Amino acid sequence: MNDLMQIRQMIQSDVELVFQALEAHGIGKPLEYIKRCWEQNITGERITLIALYDSHFAGWLHLLSKSSYPYFAEQAIPEINNFDVVPTLRRRGIGNALMDAVEQIALDKHGIVGIGVGLFYDYGNAQRLYAKRGYIPDGRGVMYEDKQAEPGSYVRVGHDLVLYLTKERAESD
Repeated sequence: MNDLMQIRQMIQSDVELVFQALEAHGIGKPLEYIKRCWEQNITGERITLIALYDSHFAGWLHLLSKSSYPYFAEQAIPEINNFDVVPTLRRRGIGNALMDAVEQIALDKHGIVGIGVGLFYDYGNAQRLYAKRGYIPDGRGVMYEDKQAEPGSYVRVGHDLVLYLTKERAESD
């Protein structure tokens, strides 16, 4: 990680910082959602990591202790969720630094971590990033609204059409 970058767990005063920064960069998230994320950090339902670059908000991601995806929930696989890096700060290693930090937390505690990735072009960079980081499909096929997309069925291509991936702790770890 370079000297301009800092990765840390979310604190209460980040709520407004995150809201303003995401709004300013066209990644709008409702303030109520960001507040709920903070509250879930307190209860242990999620861990939110914040990236700062040159003292400015650069991105965030979350580790959900219980996924809404049934297979991950049944297997107690924590899920990386809602991963955003400010567009003007992409390609500076911020996403990889966030992923390194969250993977260390998840793999140290659970030995495995999961993530869902959308299947249309907006998710192209994420698809490539996860493959390069060693994530593999969980073997359950494509999901639509967290249910298996059945052969012959029609689904809407959008944010709810997802392939779930997992990564396990390396044997030498």
